[in-house]
Amino acid sequence: MSIKVVVVGQGYVGLPLAMRAVEVGYRVVGVDLDVPRVEALRAGRSYVDDVPDEVLRRALLSGRYLATAEHDDASDGFDIAVVTVPTPLREGLPDLSFVESAARSLAGRLRPGALVVLESTTYPGTTDDLLVPLLEQGSGLQAGADFHVGYSPERIDPGNRRWGFVETPKVVSGIDEGSLAAVTAFYDDLVLRTVPVSGTREAELTKLLENTFRHVNVALVNELAVFAHRLGVDVWEAIDAASTKPFGFMRFTPGPGVGGHCLPIDPSYLSWQVRRELGEPFRFVDLANDVNEHMPDHVVDRVQAMLNDCSRSVRGSRVLLVGLAYKKNTGDVREAPALRIAELLLRRGAVVVAVDEHVSERDWPQGIRRVDLSATVVADVDAAVVVTDHDGLDLAVLDGVPTFDTRHVLTGDHVVVL
Repeated sequence: MSIKVVVVGQGYVGLPLAMRAVEVGYRVVGVDLDVPRVEALRAGRSYVDDVPDEVLRRALLSGRYLATAEHDDASDGFDIAVVTVPTPLREGLPDLSFVESAARSLAGRLRPGALVVLESTTYPGTTDDLLVPLLEQGSGLQAGADFHVGYSPERIDPGNRRWGFVETPKVVSGIDEGSLAAVTAFYDDLVLRTVPVSGTREAELTKLLENTFRHVNVALVNELAVFAHRLGVDVWEAIDAASTKPFGFMRFTPGPGVGGHCLPIDPSYLSWQVRRELGEPFRFVDLANDVNEHMPDHVVDRVQAMLNDCSRSVRGSRVLLVGLAYKKNTGDVREAPALRIAELLLRRGAVVVAVDEHVSERDWPQGIRRVDLSATVVADVDAAVVVTDHDGLDLAVLDGVPTFDTRHVLTGDHVVVL
């Protein structure tokens, strides 16, 4: 297969996609402006947990994968381009500058018959109203008539061993019938099942709906956990009991807050557009944001109460955070609640140390000493907080240490559960 694919962005979304495209026979150029990332990729070192080093090295040895920080390495054009760049919020407003930059760079290399697909999470209308005009202006070509454009929301769930990139159904869309056919044909090569929808706006809304659904339901159980504690009710037992109902209930569990890109940020894209276009608040999202953003405060209050019960104050206490990543079995610390918990503990005078083998040195937060989870370390702390329950952690070593468990994975007289 001589089809050339450019994947703009080689992070948690773009790198697995690039590896799968290489695996099925495409020639892939992975573009990422982060030079240290590109150097690591070229050396066969993966920074994405879902892409083992051996998979990356196999792609490099095939001769069909090139990692680069320069769009000029795709100067001879491409057949397919996939944009998987970040879409962060800046002071509550969507920042699509990375999408715009990628579109301008691709436009200069666009040739008739090519396909451009946006995967980055965004508000409905971005593909048609932002991406297409930029591609047309920079290429002199007409979308639909000369080249194809589509949107396919990423559904990467880092650390999920059952539902990986290949196994998860892929929603696909296009700006017209020809574009939809091209997008569908490409992803049919990569995944087991594609799910076509009628337009790009529906596909864009699909992603926001999925994440808003999770965000709101996580907020519900988080607020229940806060009130259940004050009422003297075991919320975890109630959730277990409710989960036996075979219909009309979906299990969500409380935690220390939400992190990553999907829950803290994506629903706000929808809320922002509703307010901008309709002049109305999206109350569910606003309430969920408020609840989830304040869960780290609740955790720290509970840790302080736990220390008080041991006749200790937070000030001067050595507190061990077990896990910094926002999600188990990943090293992703974007918007991780552990960072806010550490900040609040430091403000109250605690000495904070942390353990997380998944988080790289590059992403390790300043002001927090890195330690391992050993009997020697545990003997030197006054309290522990289980924030992220990675597989493989020997949590038994915490026995005897006052421990606040935000994930309900421990038992014992020394454990206080969220």
